[in-house]
Amino acid sequence: MVSVRPAAVAGSFYPASPAVLAGQVQACLAEVPPVAVEPPRPKLLVVPHAGYVYSGPIAARAYARLRPWAAQIRRVVLLGPVHRVPVRGLAVPTVEAFDTPLGRVPVDQAALAQLADLPQVLRSDRAHAMEHSLEVQLPFLQTVLAPGWTLLPLAVGDATPGEVSAVIERLWGGDETLILLSSDLSHFLPYAEAQARDERTAMRIAELATDLNPHDACGARVLNGALLAARHHGLRAERLDLRNSGDTAGDRSRVVGYAALAFAPGSDPSTTDMETTTDTTDTMTTADDLGAALLGRARNAIRAELGLPTEIEPPHPALSQPGATFVTLHDARGALRGCIGSLRAWRTLEEDVRRNAEGAAFRDPRFRPLSRAEWQAGLQVEVSLLDAPQPLPRVGSEAEALALLKPGVDGLIFQWQGHRATFLPQVWEQLPEPAAFLAALKRKAGLAADFWADDIELSRYGVRSYE
Repeated sequence: MVSVRPAAVAGSFYPASPAVLAGQVQACLAEVPPVAVEPPRPKLLVVPHAGYVYSGPIAARAYARLRPWAAQIRRVVLLGPVHRVPVRGLAVPTVEAFDTPLGRVPVDQAALAQLADLPQVLRSDRAHAMEHSLEVQLPFLQTVLAPGWTLLPLAVGDATPGEVSAVIERLWGGDETLILLSSDLSHFLPYAEAQARDERTAMRIAELATDLNPHDACGARVLNGALLAARHHGLRAERLDLRNSGDTAGDRSRVVGYAALAFAPGSDPSTTDMETTTDTTDTMTTADDLGAALLGRARNAIRAELGLPTEIEPPHPALSQPGATFVTLHDARGALRGCIGSLRAWRTLEEDVRRNAEGAAFRDPRFRPLSRAEWQAGLQVEVSLLDAPQPLPRVGSEAEALALLKPGVDGLIFQWQGHRATFLPQVWEQLPEPAAFLAALKRKAGLAADFWADDIELSRYGVRSYE
């Protein structure tokens, strides 16, 4: 007789009726817009795990990416955080299968055997019994994948990035294996605050960060370990969706954030150098042409959100390459009206400048969303195209760090544990003294102006600015 873990959250997180459940999953998948060009085959997906009415549409964006390869994926390595039972390490079940209203999914016993000698892996059916972060993924997988695939479920508790990464490396496999990471983002923040925090977290995930914390994502330990493995294998991220419960089915006073990302083989986005990318393109046109192309797309992204007619967008070959931009808005009096950007190139330059323009106009938490009247009164749009950040050498004192800075030239990224902030080179115009520049950057990161620690990380980058 087969030992089975029965469905625990059917009827709460998703429908218990097989027909209703199948219909809801199909409806979520049907909402995913088709892509014009077949994207690269994902090796790793990040998906949310709330009730389907809240996060189902966002999860569907990731699962829809599997359709072209549905018959080839024969094993799913599924990792999610524990919510009910404390675990030291990673827990695998002893049962032979997991049930959902859509049927039974066998646990991959051969894959389990590969983990037998790893001390961080333990057997615990109790950790899995009521865990929803894993269960809610199964109906989507049962709908998208061809019959016959197997599951290796891992409930992740208190585990280091290295411990999680070591498990994933054992199970990496080839095209037959999909790595699936289950995590929501921020929890119970007001809508605008959640948007800002989740934007930063999604950017960090796309940068393959390994120092996320549970306030940013409940699956931080899952993500830190998996992204360490993704770095090793040279995966590159694509953001598919980023929303919260206030966008789907909840009120906006206390929301939960959801992201969908796909990772496919390619160059590590942390090493993408836009200077190299653009300058070595055979069909490259002038920098002025690129500036016009970027500004046109930034302005059109804002105009479209405001319901205004868009303008003709000049083409440019660099737009299809990875790129990182900041979009800065100033009102008719010259006052800052919004600034949102990317520090690393993790999506195409075309998508990056459009999304950052929308963010600067409508999602910068320091300002109310831009109105049509403000736009029509005259708004200055500036696009900064970033070079790849270069880490500064570790120094023993703030004075040594200040001596390394190039006023008027360097954009600067400040990182210390969970604190992170950046200033574009344009900020030197308001803060020309290095000490004042760095002090203000530390305050922006939520620290005291005189704070210093030996493990502070500083990186510099250059920009090309168009306005």
